[in-house]
Amino acid sequence: MPLSRFESLKNYLNLVILGQPCLTENLLIALLADGHLLVEGPPGLAKTRAVKALCDGVEGDFHRIQFTPDLLPADLTGTDIYRAQTATFEFEAGPIFHNLILADEINRAPAKVQSALLEAMAEGQVTVGKNSYQLPELFLVMATQNPLENEGTYPLPEAQLDRFLMHLNLDYPSAETELEILRLSRNEAMTKTMPQIENLSQEEIFAARNEALQLYLAEPLENYIVDIVMATRQTHKYSDELAKWLDYGVSPRATQSIERCARARAWLHNRDFVSPEDIQAVTPNVLRHRLLLSYQAQAEGISRDDVIHHILSLVAVP
Repeated sequence: MPLSRFESLKNYLNLVILGQPCLTENLLIALLADGHLLVEGPPGLAKTRAVKALCDGVEGDFHRIQFTPDLLPADLTGTDIYRAQTATFEFEAGPIFHNLILADEINRAPAKVQSALLEAMAEGQVTVGKNSYQLPELFLVMATQNPLENEGTYPLPEAQLDRFLMHLNLDYPSAETELEILRLSRNEAMTKTMPQIENLSQEEIFAARNEALQLYLAEPLENYIVDIVMATRQTHKYSDELAKWLDYGVSPRATQSIERCARARAWLHNRDFVSPEDIQAVTPNVLRHRLLLSYQAQAEGISRDDVIHHILSLVAVP
């Protein structure tokens, strides 16, 4: 599997999305690790544009779903339609049956819609009535949410957050990047065109996933991943601060996600083995949405990123 095809896609993303190299790399990591992605940041930071750009570079059906408070589960999954000609019900598939889903402002959807999406993300299927329907083999949900608006939003439950492979936090660009963005938007408005790229086929994506799974991961590094996860659960064994800051640790799904993401990052960096740096690089994005901070941590202004960096400083590197 030629790495150059993914490098071309990464270059395309960096050309379309300015000043967000971490975002573009993690989009590819999510694609390689076969996981779903939650992107959070203030409005106007090209969250939707980044996801759409990834979809433009990948072979498959794409659909954008704008989540609103009046959205119904059937608007997502589809529903049984009665056909008078045959006096039978026929299933009409909803937008969730596309390969790449952009769930825009996911936290604006009510609980029933989030539950329907939860089954799709966790099981790769949806259930309508008495029947279950399998989703495509290439199925990737990329969700965005705005942290600045709380009115009319529904916080995602921990069970659904755990289904996301990674949670990316975006920040405002520098002044230099802002100027580049200004010029890029003006040029696109004048030419009415976007850069073009040859799409990655689904076969290429599946082959790359298999190659990433075959990378060498030493047993001490497997233990290192487990130790990081255990530090979120057995906090008293590591530090008093950690015990005060965390109410609950992360699930075994976090362990698996760290490994898959570390493998994907190593593959993208053209290495045939996973290094401690790969694990440390992906851990914040994998754990950020899974940690449940205590009231004391919130009162002291301790963020999840602060806790994660503290954990990484405590756990010995092999």
